[in-house]
Amino acid sequence: MPERTVAFVDLAGFTALTEAHGDADAVELVERFVELARGAVGGRGEIVKSIGDAVMLAFSDRAEALDAVGELFEACYAESGFPVPRAGMHHGPVVDRSGDLFGATVNLAARVAGQASGGQILATAVVAETARDGGLRAVELGSFELRNVAEPVSLHEVDTGAVPHGAVIDPVCRMRVDRDEATGRLRHEDAEYWFCSLRCAGLFSSAPERYVD
Repeated sequence: MPERTVAFVDLAGFTALTEAHGDADAVELVERFVELARGAVGGRGEIVKSIGDAVMLAFSDRAEALDAVGELFEACYAESGFPVPRAGMHHGPVVDRSGDLFGATVNLAARVAGQASGGQILATAVVAETARDGGLRAVELGSFELRNVAEPVSLHEVDTGAVPHGAVIDPVCRMRVDRDEATGRLRHEDAEYWFCSLRCAGLFSSAPERYVD
C-alpha cells in the first residue's frame, strides 16, 4: 500500500461562530478556508476532501506536509477576523479508493486532530521526527489514549513558526481578533475581552458567565 502523511485541519470554535454570526457567514468562511488550503497545498499534495469546517490533506513527503500545514496556518492568521486553525498529522500506509483515502493512518490522523487546541499542530512521533530533522521545534506531550485506537499514542506539538502577534480570541464566536481592529472591548472580573462585532460584545455583556471558563 502507498504511504501518505495525512493531515486534518479544521477551525477551532466553528460551532460557536456559526451560532453567533449565522449560517450564511459560516458557509462563506468555510469556502474561504478551502481556498486557503488549496493555495497552501499547491502541487505538493492534495486536498482529499472537505468535511464541514475541516479539510483532509495528503502528501507523499512528510517535510512537504509540514511546510504546507504551516503555510495554511499562516494564511489563516493573515485573514482579518478568521477563526484559529488546528491540525493533527500522521504518516503511514493508506488505501486509495476513487481518490478517497481509508485505513488506520487516516483514522489516527483524525483522532490526533481531535486532541488539538486552537493554534496547535499535533503530530505522531514519525512526523515529529521529520519536523526536528527540518529544524522545527517539536515538543513531546506524552502518551494519550485515543478513541478506537488500541495502544496509547505519543503526541508531539510542532511549532512551524506561524504564530500571530497582537491577536486575541473573541470569547463568544471564538474568532481571532486583532486588538487594534477589535470592534469592542469589555472588562470582566479583572480580565479584558475583545470582540469582532457589537453583536458578540452584546451577547457577552448580557451573560458573561456563559463565555468565560
